[in-house]
Amino acid sequence: MYDIKNIRSQFPMLNNKSMQGKPLVFLDNCSTTFKPQCVIDAIEKYYTDITSNSHRGDYDLCYNMDVQVEETRNTVAKFINCESKEVVFTSGTTDSLNLLASSYAEKLNKDDVILISEAEHASNVLAWFKAAELSGATIKYIPLNEEGRITVNNFRKVISNKVKVVSIAQIGNVLGYLADIKTITKIAHEYGAIMVVDAAQSAPHIAIDFKDLDCDFLAFSAHKMCGPTGIGVLVGKYDILNSLNPSRLGGGMNAKFFKDGEIQYLDAPTKFEAGTLNLASIIGFKAAIEFIQSIGLDNIHNHEIELRDYALSRLSNYENIIMYNKTADSGIITFNIKDVFAQDEATLLNSHGIAIRSGQHCAKLLNEFLKTPATCRMSIYLYTSKEDIDAFVEAIINGGDILDAFFND
Repeated sequence: MYDIKNIRSQFPMLNNKSMQGKPLVFLDNCSTTFKPQCVIDAIEKYYTDITSNSHRGDYDLCYNMDVQVEETRNTVAKFINCESKEVVFTSGTTDSLNLLASSYAEKLNKDDVILISEAEHASNVLAWFKAAELSGATIKYIPLNEEGRITVNNFRKVISNKVKVVSIAQIGNVLGYLADIKTITKIAHEYGAIMVVDAAQSAPHIAIDFKDLDCDFLAFSAHKMCGPTGIGVLVGKYDILNSLNPSRLGGGMNAKFFKDGEIQYLDAPTKFEAGTLNLASIIGFKAAIEFIQSIGLDNIHNHEIELRDYALSRLSNYENIIMYNKTADSGIITFNIKDVFAQDEATLLNSHGIAIRSGQHCAKLLNEFLKTPATCRMSIYLYTSKEDIDAFVEAIINGGDILDAFFND
């Protein structure tokens, strides 16, 4: 049985009221997530008991920090079933994709194609725009189907021997559809392309098996899965990862360098981790993964889908509510209220203590497909309760209009 009361009790943020003095209903979990006390305690422990750098000293504190870093790397590796040497610590998904795109640009030329989709987050668009600019390669797009999904059939229409990189989200951050990464990867490999997966919206919610998917690179962030900000990973098949040159240079990632400019890099993953890592957040990252595993990803996913279906069932009879992703595979509901601008609706909900996201959600290529300049997005996570959904639905149905938000006492 999913013990929502016990789970919620571990999140200090849920004890707070909204700025309007109402119960806080947080439904912007695609953006970031609250942190359980065990993660907060782990971060505090770094600053109070074990502060040190890593790979910087021959003393106990530093050695212990080295151990902590590698323990977290091993925890990440077990979490997604990869080798620990394939895990590079970054500042998050954006940093991971930029690191990869800038490094991989050296392997591309003007005759090559990079395939993405119009549903991608800016992190997975702009990084490859830059790689195309540096290499002369061409960006092309996998067509979305009528729902907005990336399908295998549509992927087959655009894959060719010129495609060298395919980079898509496993779960989109606006429409919440799950892509068939395993099949798409198999096809990409048949044409000699590498497969890159943005797992920012999937790693916190569903089980990922890196080896089974057979993708070449995968990126995700800790802060979207109950962990701290400023830490994430780029996971890459070791031979490909180790063949890349680092895009950032500094201490800790080289074996030697000489006055003539020669640099001898360490092997991956270390050669991609220049400078001092975000050590406190690495400690918190491990605690976050262990917390999620204690609940179980299958349990988390089932909880999210149950609440999502409940919300849809309550909203389905209202013709003024425009739903953009009724058949999504995740706890994301993207919607608008007829003749109401998205930011106005979000402001109204905020006046009731309900936090959702409005706008373009960093997926600005999707506007034309959706035929609207902005949408509202609510997103569920492991601590979302049925009461949260009820409050959200009631505010939409009976919450008044935008003037109530501005003039509410």
